Amino acid sequence: MNQVINLKFIFFLLLSLLFLALNSIFCKLALSNNFIDAFSFTMYRVLFGSITLILIYLYKRKKLYFSIKTNWLSSLMLFLYAICFSYSFLNIEAGVGTLLLFAVVQLVMVIFSLFHKEKINFQKITGIVLAMVGLIYLLYPKESFELSLFHTFLMIIAGISWAVYTVLGKKSSDSLYNTTDNFAKALIFVVIFYLLFSPENSFVSNQGLFLAFISGSLTSAVGYLLWYEVLPKMQFVTAGIIQLFVPIISIVISIIFLNESLTITLFLSTVIIFTGILLTIFSKKV
Repeated sequence: MNQVINLKFIFFLLLSLLFLALNSIFCKLALSNNFIDAFSFTMYRVLFGSITLILIYLYKRKKLYFSIKTNWLSSLMLFLYAICFSYSFLNIEAGVGTLLLFAVVQLVMVIFSLFHKEKINFQKITGIVLAMVGLIYLLYPKESFELSLFHTFLMIIAGISWAVYTVLGKKSSDSLYNTTDNFAKALIFVVIFYLLFSPENSFVSNQGLFLAFISGSLTSAVGYLLWYEVLPKMQFVTAGIIQLFVPIISIVISIIFLNESLTITLFLSTVIIFTGILLTIFSKKV
């Protein structure tokens, strides 16, 4: 019985990590080809995600329930992640952006783990430090490898937001309700953003709408639902470090399908971060 549960957990975990990686690919594919603008991609992504989750919720529970008292912070973090994520990919490659995103997530998750006094052994600390060294190496200015400071800043905000969203998800006892509620309330923040900033030059093609639909209904809605399902079963630090598998997947896919280049900097930083992940995951329990 335990083996079945473990296999289910591993399957859900791997599928959620794959979907998280594909979000970067779909977003970059849509924006780099001018299929859609960044705001519209975010709006439709959240909208399609909400519709999908509501349909799943109705199918499972036979009724729909929302509370005005819950999930406002997690919904705000979901929106903030999604909007900064989209705008940052206007000038950052999918592989690099995803690596930056989840390295920031890992750092924030480690900080949360320290506040919650989770036990961390020397090997796990070594892995965390090594992963951070890989991130610093990636971001350190080089003549042959430059990142836009503004778009890097946006991705850092996206990473912090996703980390907070993940931390809040660890408390979830009902992943379906909370994920559905988060997406539905995130739509409110989409409207507020539009009213405050009035994004101009919005455009949507059939290809852009399709990519937003796949990103929203499948890799976001279903992916985040699975993520909220497995989160309560992991430590903060483990949840943070294991997400660094996402950029590894994203980098491989982006090189194959988006013709992005594998630079020496990207390769070395990926190897360093991946080594840190392995050290952390396979460290003995304290």
